[in-house]
Amino acid sequence: MYTLSPETAADDWEVEALYDTCFAPGREALSSYRLRDDVPAVPGLSLVARDSGGILGGAIRYWPVRIAATPALLLGPVAVHPTRQGEGLGHALIEESLRLAQPSGWDRVMLVGDAPYYQRFGFTRLEGVEMPPPTNPDRVLGRDLSPDAWDGVRGPVRRWSD
Repeated sequence: MYTLSPETAADDWEVEALYDTCFAPGREALSSYRLRDDVPAVPGLSLVARDSGGILGGAIRYWPVRIAATPALLLGPVAVHPTRQGEGLGHALIEESLRLAQPSGWDRVMLVGDAPYYQRFGFTRLEGVEMPPPTNPDRVLGRDLSPDAWDGVRGPVRRWSD
């Protein structure tokens, strides 16, 4: 049994350690990290999952970005500790955070990931939305949180503060 709750500043070191465990060294060199530099994660949508003993099992973060002048959420990273994978924790983190996103005023969410995995959550390839290189365009996925929210949205993805 896990409890999902909003990430707090006190969770940061554990979440970063989890990401270090789950992802390859140099993860912060990825182009998506340039969109996150000096931009705070979206409060209330970045979640942690803890077991009954308070042990961190998973985490998900969201960041605000812009495509031209259009605001969007950038999902990621999402990670589940290797000893907890296969228990549905990643699914729960994604579903719960997406459920919270639209009532929080967001209309669209995007990510860079594997389409076969993220299709189950309603993500499809975004045509004309350009992540900074060297991102594979086939991995740039989006989901409407409001009807037709991605219609006509085109251009490079930029940091929220640019």
